[in-house]
Formats: sequence, C-alpha cells, structure tokens
Amino acid sequence: MTSGYLRFAALGDSTTVGVGDRIQGGGWRGWARLLAESLSASYDVSFCNLAISGATTTVVREQQLAAAVTHRPDLASLVVGINDTLRSTWDPVRVRDDLFAIGGRLAAEGATLVTLRFHDHGELLGLPGFLRRPLRQRIDQVNAAYDDLHAAYGGVRLDLGGRAELTRRDCWSVDRFHPSEIGHRALAIAVAGALGEAGWDVVPPGAAPDGGMPRTWRSDAVWMLAEGAPWVGRRARDLGPWAVRRAVAAAR
Repeated sequence: MTSGYLRFAALGDSTTVGVGDRIQGGGWRGWARLLAESLSASYDVSFCNLAISGATTTVVREQQLAAAVTHRPDLASLVVGINDTLRSTWDPVRVRDDLFAIGGRLAAEGATLVTLRFHDHGELLGLPGFLRRPLRQRIDQVNAAYDDLHAAYGGVRLDLGGRAELTRRDCWSVDRFHPSEIGHRALAIAVAGALGEAGWDVVPPGAAPDGGMPRTWRSDAVWMLAEGAPWVGRRARDLGPWAVRRAVAAAR
C-alpha cells in the first residue's frame, strides 16, 4: 500500500495501550500510536487503539474485535497472549482458538495483520529456573499459535526473540515488564521496518525520547507503588499455588 486513506486498528493489552510511555499532560502513548504518527507522513491515517490493560485473548475477542471490524481496518495489529500465560486459567487451546477467531475475522475484512513472536519474559524478569521454564513453555505455545496464524492469513510478523535491544535495561520500565519510552520507540521502529519490507510507505519514528515524561527515581517509585506492586500482588494470588507446586517439583 503506497498512498491514500489508511485505517489502522490496534488490538491487545497494556503494551499496545502504551503503558510505560507516559506523555506530557498525562496518559499513555506507546508503540502503536508512534507507528500511526509515522504512517501519517505518507497516508491519511484513521487510528483506533482498542487495547485494554490486562487483556487476555478472550478479552480481545469479546471486547475489542467488534469495534475493530466496525473501523474497517486496512492494517490491524494483534499483540496479546502474555497475560494468558501468567494466569492460573491458562488454556493453550482457548488461546489458539481466540487468536484464530480474531485474526481470521480481521483478515476476512481485508486487514493486513501485524503480529509478534514473544521473547523470554522470564529471563528478562530474572525468574528462577523452576518458574522460568514452564513460563517459557507457555510462551512457546502462544508463539506456535501465532506461527500458524501467520501461515494461514499472512501479514507482517516480528520476532522479538531476535531483537538485541530487548536486553538493554533502558528499553524497559522499572517493572521490567512494560517497555519504556525508548522501548516503545524501538518496537515502533522495528514494526515500521517490517512494514517497509512488505511494501508499505513508512518512515520509522525517531529512536531518541521526545514528548514523553522523563524518568526519575521519584516517578519510578510512584509507578511501582501505584501499578507494579498491585500487579505483582494479583499475579502472586493467582499463580501462587502453581508456583509452589513447581518449587516442590524442582526440589524433588
């Protein structure tokens, strides 16, 4: 696609919401909005960000898909699945079914799908081996579903496991789970590059921070108190019994 009107719908979880890239005046920006702004240099862009923090694949299917279809997107990003791996309700069959229902419907509407293969979050978070290995297995199952989705419907796919910048500390917020502004920019740049290789006319956004709230020790502390600690508490209550079983199995 080289010119004209472009409808872009972004579906997913907190990463697509833009959590970690807070802007002046409040609110989040994030990689999808940065990409949309870059696309607007070549297209008349209508951007619709439907992502919800904490979303699972089922939440995207039930609460975001219909609105995305109504938007009639030419380009649709689908970045979800990690929250599923962090819940006691983990069900790889349901995740796969949800992804195919979402991706299939968007593709049927004529949208080019943008999807990711996820990296090893457990390594980045510094989890012990007995937790990291089963989490890695779950992420592998999510990635396998995305592989099959891409084989079925095509589109643009980015493998985060091969991105060296993911190991850089400045690409991540203090919680090491959400990208920082630099991380969101790195992701937007990578997706823009993949779109360019697929024939889209897009100039990547700049890599240097611009327009975001600068990080300080105070802002990091507020973030952890307001967002990080509650999130850890929720996941601990949800995954606590599973983690204990894994620890016992590892000890044996």
